Amino acid sequence: MILRLCLLTLLALSGFAQKKTVFLITDAEGVGGVCRQEQTEPKDTEMRALLTGEINAAVEGFLTGGADEVVVWDGHDGSQTLSTLTIHPKAKLVMGALGASMLMERRFSAVAYVGQHSKANIKGGIMAHSYSSLGIQNMLLNGKPVGEIDVIAAMAGHFGTPVTFLSGDQAAADELKEIVPEAEFAVVKEGLARYTCISLSSAAARELIHVKARASMAKIGRVKPYRLQGPVTLQIEYTTRNSLSPDSGLRTGATVLDDRTIRFTGKDILEAWQRYRTR
Repeated sequence: MILRLCLLTLLALSGFAQKKTVFLITDAEGVGGVCRQEQTEPKDTEMRALLTGEINAAVEGFLTGGADEVVVWDGHDGSQTLSTLTIHPKAKLVMGALGASMLMERRFSAVAYVGQHSKANIKGGIMAHSYSSLGIQNMLLNGKPVGEIDVIAAMAGHFGTPVTFLSGDQAAADELKEIVPEAEFAVVKEGLARYTCISLSSAAARELIHVKARASMAKIGRVKPYRLQGPVTLQIEYTTRNSLSPDSGLRTGATVLDDRTIRFTGKDILEAWQRYRTR
């Protein structure tokens, strides 16, 4: 009995007995069957049904693959899209804006994306943009053009959490493959132009997502977190109608480059992102 208790204690201390929690971040532009701008409105009933179906397929896949818990963050347009009435009964829903850390300080077992789109200026990226299609022209992280995929992966990596799964269009999958090629990918549509795509049926998309989400659970512990070496620079070029305010250069860690472009420097991704987020 004593030997058994000692073994269980060692397993717990080594992490084998830790609860497996997947943090699932959702968007809308990368959902199968969503190819027009008006479909991305948070209250669009078809989009909500399509997105919720893909989320629930992913949640079921994670649970079947060994997850103990799935926490879903409604990351589209102010967290107005999802409902606790319709998400998977075993999932938990984060609603509302998060701080700069994106909740990553909880050190989840894995981060996953559903309905993800690519960064701005990508040919064949369905409604491709970097955080704001109306407000931001370009976003550079350590000189590299990025969007949500890189920033979220880097923030997760800062806290030692790997990205193991993505569903979305082909352009989004290609984007994550550049930095986390070992992840599992469910490509639910191919972009031909900004508002033109070839999409799987909803049923086929859900089935693919379930299979790949389940397979991704085996990648936990094998996929390395995506880490950016500091110092980190985050450069934002706003659109032509979003000139910088006169006192923008007074912000901590900020350098104004021109009328619409500002660069933030931090010792790591968290500090650089916090400085950008702080007004």
